[in-house]
Amino acid sequence: MENFFDVRTDLSALQQSVQTLKQEIGKVIVGQEQMVELLLAAILADGHVLIEGVPGVAKTLTAKLLSKSISVGFSRIQFTPDMMPSDVIGTTIFNPKDSTFQFNKGPIFSNIVLIDEINRAPAKTQAALFEVMEERQITVDGHSYQLSVPFMVVATQNPIEQEGTYHLPEAQLDRFLFKINVSYPTAEQEFRIVLQHHQQNLQEMISQVSTVLSATQVQELRKQVRSIHVEEKLINFITTIVANTRNHKSIYLGASPRASIGILNGAKALASMRGRDFVTPDDIIYVIPAVLRHRIVLTPEKEMEGASTDDVIHQIITSVEVPR
Repeated sequence: MENFFDVRTDLSALQQSVQTLKQEIGKVIVGQEQMVELLLAAILADGHVLIEGVPGVAKTLTAKLLSKSISVGFSRIQFTPDMMPSDVIGTTIFNPKDSTFQFNKGPIFSNIVLIDEINRAPAKTQAALFEVMEERQITVDGHSYQLSVPFMVVATQNPIEQEGTYHLPEAQLDRFLFKINVSYPTAEQEFRIVLQHHQQNLQEMISQVSTVLSATQVQELRKQVRSIHVEEKLINFITTIVANTRNHKSIYLGASPRASIGILNGAKALASMRGRDFVTPDDIIYVIPAVLRHRIVLTPEKEMEGASTDDVIHQIITSVEVPR
């Protein structure tokens, strides 16, 4: 343990960057601290995010502000039922001048890609995201195209409206590091939101948001996050909780080892954001619901009782002894 304390990671620059990012986003977004915190943790952990909430709770706006405060490419794709895979990844077209086929890149070729209402596109279009989300590359007509770094998908979906929507395949949900549930603001927060919009229009507020980080700086911060210390007893804590999702009476489909890795990476990012170069049980407990809620499927009986995945996740966390 002596060596660990000798070689401490200086996280002051990372902490300062995170604080400034929060301040820039906070110029427009009122409240929603957990959504912003988990979005920043996902960037540091190199993961994708699914945001679920009713219309009008600033899901899309927050993603746009995030891309504005980081000097990287941004594209937005509005998913619709008639969307084709080529609308997302691009298409090969024939060039009559030199009699060759050329690949025209689609909007997925960016750094932060916002997919609005991801559950509106059919399975064929959803499948187009499988390779790009996992391997950061796209294969078209036998040719592979690498995406530039950093690459992050921020997808939104509406939990209420079922008409004209498609259920996301479990394999695709598993590729999202976090699923963030966004609720309505409090009465006091809503008052501040409306007052803010009364005093100046949205475009004016957005124009005040400054760029904080470059793509290179994001990569440097990610290297620091990867070096965060995690004790073996905490890794055991993570794997025990995930294993418990596979044999719980209320769960039909449990989480895979990808969930365990997601909890580890998310906890390391969170620890670094809080200025620590080591993970604590509190970091792990904080990220577990966001990592697991979209990866487990409750039994039909439990769903009929009106239980939520978060209720069952809380039961599992409290049933496992927290290492000290």
